[in-house]
Amino acid sequence: MIVRLGSRWRPVASARDLLSTRRQHRPGAKHPARLIVAGFGVVLLVGTVLLMLPVAAESGEATSFVAALFTATSAVCVTGLVVVDTPTYWSAFGEAVLLALIQVGGLGIMTLASLLGLLVARRLGLRLQRGAQEETKSVGLGSVRRVVVGVIATSFVVEIATAAALTARFAIGYHEPAGRAVYLGVFHAVSAFNNAGFALYTDNLVRFAADPWINVPIMGAFVLGGLGFPVLFEIVRHVRGRAHRWSMHARITLTTYAALSFVGVVAITAIEWSNPDTLGTLGVGGRLVAGIFHGMTPRTAGFNSVDVGEMHPASLMITDILMFVGGGSAGTAGGIKVTTFALLAAVMLTEVRGDTHVHVAGRKLPAAVHRQALTVALAGVGLVFVATVVLLLISPFGLDAVLFESVSAFGTVGMSTGITADLPEAAQLVIIVLMFAGRVGPITFASALALRERERRYDLPEERPIVG
Repeated sequence: MIVRLGSRWRPVASARDLLSTRRQHRPGAKHPARLIVAGFGVVLLVGTVLLMLPVAAESGEATSFVAALFTATSAVCVTGLVVVDTPTYWSAFGEAVLLALIQVGGLGIMTLASLLGLLVARRLGLRLQRGAQEETKSVGLGSVRRVVVGVIATSFVVEIATAAALTARFAIGYHEPAGRAVYLGVFHAVSAFNNAGFALYTDNLVRFAADPWINVPIMGAFVLGGLGFPVLFEIVRHVRGRAHRWSMHARITLTTYAALSFVGVVAITAIEWSNPDTLGTLGVGGRLVAGIFHGMTPRTAGFNSVDVGEMHPASLMITDILMFVGGGSAGTAGGIKVTTFALLAAVMLTEVRGDTHVHVAGRKLPAAVHRQALTVALAGVGLVFVATVVLLLISPFGLDAVLFESVSAFGTVGMSTGITADLPEAAQLVIIVLMFAGRVGPITFASALALRERERRYDLPEERPIVG
């Protein structure tokens, strides 16, 4: 029989097929990206209301709507930008709310991004196998359960290990009481793995700039969170001997992540080595620890162990680029993702060589992936450009500081030159939009582009414009 679904008539063989097809044509099934936006919006509103309660502030007074909304957005989007001093402004209840929002935001992003990636892979894979079949089966319950359990288990294992290391250091090295040491360890471990950048010290981690026992566990946590669950899952499989070949995604992510981190570490350490306001006053060992930390943290971790506002403009520009690129897909890192950056570099190299097809990691790259990577990158550039211009118009700060703030918000990094709290409320609202768009935008945008892919039934005459 033939039934009408939406604006189209489709043939179905049986009532069971009709029910299955109708499920696939529900708005949520056809546009799963909308569910991500709606879900994060609900968590954001709940967090804002909780932070506005008088009990959430140390003073016992209600927090303004904009300040609560900004802080909740920064926590849910695991960014780390703040308009109030976290350790002195928020009460224990407020800090607990922040910790819960960070955990929910990080787990939500990893889980939903992984499931969307699985949905895209399953749909496109079946499309290639079945040819003309337009609609495909949804992800099986077994796959969903495996992804969700894997994300939660991985998150808790890394967070517990990091918290244990930090707790020991706070207790032994800084003589914190046992309860306080555990609290500090857990909070910073969760913040680190989720690439949130929130710290319970007014100077963030500046007081620990030369301490590798604090810096190394935090770096390890935010690197693992920033690589993304699919890559972590593949690493575990290789360690256990259950896999013999790396996937294209894992190879691209690991290679590009390592290369960009190396460039960041070398460049920032070299530029800031003699800067008396950043690394210059530390010993050689301390400079190396702080330099490595600040070369890695633009992967969207957001912590800082030196005063970012005193960094050389060249260091700020390099950090801008690294923050914009971000970390791995389906992880807690933001940005356009290292895979997008690597694919665009591969496309450019192919064009320079004059080749007709793009090959990456021993595989041919579909033309649709070129367009998706280009679209995501240019959309990010456009969003940052517009936001920067708006901030320059409505705030008293210069281009270096404003551009850094915009890129940090879009990349959900959380580092700042120190202007966040001094921005007018209108500018803070712009930053809120940037953080939200930067957190859910690249994921939903890329998945929507992939899921909308379809064959065109006709083509137009070809003509080449002048390029360059």
